[in-house]
Formats: sequence, structure tokens, C-alpha cells
Amino acid sequence: MKSVCVFCGSNYGVSAEYETGARAFGRLLAETGRALVYGGGKIGLMGAVADAALEAGGRVIGVIPTFLKDKELAHPGLTELVVVGSMHERKAKMEGLSDAFACLPGGLGTYEEMFEILSWAQLGMHEKPIGVLNTAGFYQPLLTMLDSTAAAGFMHERNRSLLVAGDDAPALLAALDNYRPIHASKWLERSGT
Repeated sequence: MKSVCVFCGSNYGVSAEYETGARAFGRLLAETGRALVYGGGKIGLMGAVADAALEAGGRVIGVIPTFLKDKELAHPGLTELVVVGSMHERKAKMEGLSDAFACLPGGLGTYEEMFEILSWAQLGMHEKPIGVLNTAGFYQPLLTMLDSTAAAGFMHERNRSLLVAGDDAPALLAALDNYRPIHASKWLERSGT
């Protein structure tokens, strides 16, 4: 795992723990020699994770659509900034540059990115690890909802294992490192989604 894509908020949230967790994850990626791929922003947790990785000597690749760059939201000090035409192109480019995905606290954009990459895994389009940084229990309601979704028969039990979690940066990175693909494409046609 040479590069990790991080999805996270462009706000800091109400708890200082969210920024602390984001900075710890960015720093850990740099310290373990892994590149950070993210949305290219300089604000909120996006800026915090990038700044921490850069401060620790890491490689940081931002991917940002033109309309956001033009609003002066792009981080000015990245190793590399890739400018694309749309949000759809952004996600495809980030997926192509990344060996794993980590979702830090965030809002609707973070959820949308996380669920799209999970859907791609469910469909067998990739077998890369996907995890959430459950800082201060932020993702606990979502994890419970996914358990309920599987129990209600709207998601195969094996698809639940597509998303791993860690309560802090080292735990999440270990969960991503230890992830083993379930080869969804081989059983998808037999068992449904």
C-alpha cells in the first residue's frame, strides 16, 4: 500500500478531536512512506490532514475540479495538484491514484465519496481496502446502520466486511494493511447485493 486516498470534511467539526485525528493520520501516512491522495483543499480537515503529512515530509497529491480551484480553495503547498473538469473526474482520478481509502469525519461529500467507492468494491470494480477513522465515535451510527442493513437483507453479510474501522490513526492503518479482499465479483451473481 503505497498511497492512501483520504475523504474528509472541508470543515473542522465541533470537536478538536476531529482535527487531532486528521493530523495524526496524515502524519502517520508520511512517517510510513505512504503518499496521501485527497481532494486538494486547504480548509477544514482536508487542509489539516494535508498539512500534517507535508510537515512530516510526506508526498501529498491533491485532486481538485476547476470550479473549486477557481474559488481559491486549493492548497498552495502540495507535492502535486491535479486539476480535473468535474467531481466525477475527481473521484475516478483519486481512485486510480490510490491503493486504499480512509474516510475521516465529514459531511455529505465525504459520505457520497465513501459510498461510491464502497459500491464499486461491492460490484467487483476494485479490491482495495476502505476504512473509517472512528474519531470520538463519529462513525459509530453509520457502522450500526450498515449492520442493520445487512441484518434486514438489503446488503449481503460479506459486503459488510468491505468497510473496516479504527478508533485512531494506527488502528485504522493496521486495519487497512490487514484487509483481505472478499472477491465480490465471484459471488455477486450467486447471492445478489
